[in-house]
Amino acid sequence: MKAKKKNEEPMTMEVSKGTGAVMTAVLSVAAIAFVVPILLVLMNSFKNKLYISDAPFAFPTAETFAGLGNYINGIGRTGLITAAGRSAFITVFSVIAIVLLTSMTAWWITRVHSKISGVLYYLFVFAMIVPFQMVMFTLSKVTDMLGLGNMFGIIFVYVGFGAGLSVFMFAGFIKAIPISLEEAAMLDGCSPIQTFFKVIVPILRPTMITVAILNAMWVWNDYLLPTLVLDSDAPTIPMAVQYLRGGYGSIDMGAMMAMLVLAIVPIIVFYLSCQKYIIKGVAAGAVKG
Repeated sequence: MKAKKKNEEPMTMEVSKGTGAVMTAVLSVAAIAFVVPILLVLMNSFKNKLYISDAPFAFPTAETFAGLGNYINGIGRTGLITAAGRSAFITVFSVIAIVLLTSMTAWWITRVHSKISGVLYYLFVFAMIVPFQMVMFTLSKVTDMLGLGNMFGIIFVYVGFGAGLSVFMFAGFIKAIPISLEEAAMLDGCSPIQTFFKVIVPILRPTMITVAILNAMWVWNDYLLPTLVLDSDAPTIPMAVQYLRGGYGSIDMGAMMAMLVLAIVPIIVFYLSCQKYIIKGVAAGAVKG
């Protein structure tokens, strides 16, 4: 038996190395598939618009190089700076509201065992699988009736759409927190609100950061929801970029590529600075109680 185990060990190591090599190759191909389009957009943002369609994969040359002309032209035509400030306002306050409200909701649902809390949890889970197209026209009508067609009102809309996944992640993590910690805090005289902010929030920090990152990327890049809810004279960045589309299908590709680069740079920097928390938070939120 001992000899058999010794013979099996090299085979197991070989299989493990083979699997690792295959996974490395697959992930490398996937990484290239994601990075190449971004590099193409960056490369074409420095070309004259007349040459982008003819040679989209060619590097800029002395003849095709447009310098910063596309960026200056795009910022002037789209009002990108104002749109960026509007997008930043909506993103920051939407994410803060989502993280705070959904974490408190998940804590209540997890700790209060009743029919109401159970039904609410499954409603939040169900909201994750409902296609946006099913509610978009009703949503547009309701937001008009309630006067939510502005950058303050759309925050409430984002909280509603972001609640499903956020509550699901928070609830999964909170189930793994020993309830004895909360009982000890209450014995020391803490109220439920104090218990949440002094005991639960510090433990929830990795999941909170993950939820914040995922929702920030979604809200910043979202085009359809602001288009349905906001007035056309108060655009976010994705809406402003569309101003470069002219009549009869004409598009200033140079300026559009430049504006796309400026639109994705902030969220890429934000993601890269916080990416270490994503896997940690998702894994923690997937724990079953």
